[in-house]
Amino acid sequence: MNKHRSPKIAVDAMGGDNAPGEIVKGVARISSETDINIVLVGDTEELKKILDKVEHNRKQIELVHTETVITQHDSPKEALRRKQDSSLTTATKLCGKGEVHGMVSAGNTGAYVLSALKHIPRIDGVKKAAIASVFPTWNQESRKKTFSLMLDAGANIYYNVEEMVQLALMGKVYAADLKEINEPKVALLNIGQEPHKGGEPYRSVYKILNEIDEVNFIGNIEGNDLLRGKTDVVVAEGFVGNIVMKTIEGAASRILDLGEYAYKEKFLWKMGLLALSSGIKQLKSFTDYSEYGGAPILGFEEIAIKAHGRSNSKAIYNAIKVAAKTYRDDVCGTMSRLISDFEAHFQTK
Repeated sequence: MNKHRSPKIAVDAMGGDNAPGEIVKGVARISSETDINIVLVGDTEELKKILDKVEHNRKQIELVHTETVITQHDSPKEALRRKQDSSLTTATKLCGKGEVHGMVSAGNTGAYVLSALKHIPRIDGVKKAAIASVFPTWNQESRKKTFSLMLDAGANIYYNVEEMVQLALMGKVYAADLKEINEPKVALLNIGQEPHKGGEPYRSVYKILNEIDEVNFIGNIEGNDLLRGKTDVVVAEGFVGNIVMKTIEGAASRILDLGEYAYKEKFLWKMGLLALSSGIKQLKSFTDYSEYGGAPILGFEEIAIKAHGRSNSKAIYNAIKVAAKTYRDDVCGTMSRLISDFEAHFQTK
């Protein structure tokens, strides 16, 4: 595909807690402010009603009709079997056929991963796709963009040595593009900083990452250092990564809830919080998932962005922009070339 052409992104209009209203509003804004073309998949009658109420560029929005929706409560495997013409599966099929350059959905995560695995070709050599989630940090490295990237955040539970090295390679490429830095730092989440910690496969992964030139590996990182922002990419198995991401999200939400409680309870607390208002606003921006757009499911020839289930129009807008940027910058192609080089070297050892 010609990377100079305007990107075309498929959007699952029916997935997520705020679908289709917020999804369509995000698409409408994209069509008005960018050159990105959208294939909006869902109940076209309902989608047209929403579009009629918001400013949009109709020439950049193509509607594809589906009547079935995979909900957040559906069993992923059962939903894919029974709802083969859902908005989510239709969007992934369009992506797999090369009719679009990427896709966005705020729908059922498990169904999204399984549908992508079934319909979108994987990068040669990649055995497991991974969810790469961004999380806020205190930015110890003084980056322009303050977040770090965690992968895998739950697409798969366990990984072998080769697969974890692939996580590092994919994460390095995606972080370099998203954070706009040449050599992002990569760390391995472990129970200690020493190379021998964690047992297998962690010792072997550490050894390989420490030897290959393609990764700026800084060693193991422990949980208490994650939010400092010492590294741009954190490699973890999905079981651990998912727990970490949910813990960070829950803690950030609880801190903001406590601030609201304190503001309502006592006059002195209210005065103190007013004095700290600029810091609280900064904390909100750091922890606002809508700022980051969504989490890519990496390992495919085309980009698949998983937006947060509670995504509003701003989150969808940003998710589409990320998908389009990933296409323009040939991120998946770069991953493919890097993994191919590693696999050729890995197989000879």
